[in-house]
Amino acid sequence: MELVLTPFLIAALLAGLYMAWNIGANDVANAMGTSVGSRAITYRQAILIAAVFEFSGAVIFGKQVTETIRKGIVDPGSITSPEVLALGAFSALLAAGIWLTIATWAKLPVSTTHSIVGAMAGFGIAAQGIGVVNWGKMSKIVASWVVSPIAGALVAFLLFTAMRHFLLRRVEDRQRVERIFGKFQIATACFVAFAHGSNDVANAVGPLAAVITFSQGAEAEVASQLPVPKWLLAFGGFGIVLGLATWGYRVMGTIGEKVTQITPTRGFTAEFSAASVVLANSQIGMPISTTHTLVGSVIGVGLARGIKALNLKIIRDIILSWLATVPFAAIVAAITFKVLVYLR
Repeated sequence: MELVLTPFLIAALLAGLYMAWNIGANDVANAMGTSVGSRAITYRQAILIAAVFEFSGAVIFGKQVTETIRKGIVDPGSITSPEVLALGAFSALLAAGIWLTIATWAKLPVSTTHSIVGAMAGFGIAAQGIGVVNWGKMSKIVASWVVSPIAGALVAFLLFTAMRHFLLRRVEDRQRVERIFGKFQIATACFVAFAHGSNDVANAVGPLAAVITFSQGAEAEVASQLPVPKWLLAFGGFGIVLGLATWGYRVMGTIGEKVTQITPTRGFTAEFSAASVVLANSQIGMPISTTHTLVGSVIGVGLARGIKALNLKIIRDIILSWLATVPFAAIVAAITFKVLVYLR
């Protein structure tokens, strides 16, 4: 379908870029935080890694999860008006972006996936009622939000426990081992960036893809079947890298330094565990939270050294922000949608 630029479509593209920028500022900072916190890479190197691997993951593997966000939360067939769907997806982008801006300002790592899923559900309920939401898909996504941090924590706990038993306790120049794993952590930072781009670019371009197709006048059922263009995935990848480069430092310190002390061996373990869980879910099109998975992995590494190794106050604040994410995004999206419908 030929892309015809209109004032609304331009506004939607800016909203999508704003959302992608927020993903970079909050979520990519989480992904890179352990590497920067362990001093394996510098902040500038983190930006370069993200520029290559976040962008690559978004373009190569971003399609599956984008499809879930675009048409898996709100059933396109239940809302027959393309205009309503376009306004709703636009409202979701704004609402999720606003919440992420607030969270990043407060230096709290929250889930961009929670934000956009909550926002999409909020607009759907405001537009058509509670029945428009695909609760079967939502239940699977909600389950993944619980399973993913537990999976990340379990994998990281077991991996670091084994590493400490079979390696760290059997060497005398432990600093040399840490230096070696510092180099390994560069590889896992690339792995995390690729996995994150493949999963979380959908949080920006999923609703944007809906806006583009519906604003061109396509019927809901037809629009939902159109492929997500590669340029749109690239557009989201660009916004993500831009967000990390300009504002990612605020959240990076929280995950990299405040949850537990991070060394190269611990950072390697957390990153490898989180990336494995995220990439596995991207392959099946399941939008999970990179934030939840990585925080779970960092907690798992800390627990391997005992509960006292964790900053429980920071963990409490992070969990509270997670609980606020879905209702805030849903309410703001619903209000924004109602205002836009009134003003049209």
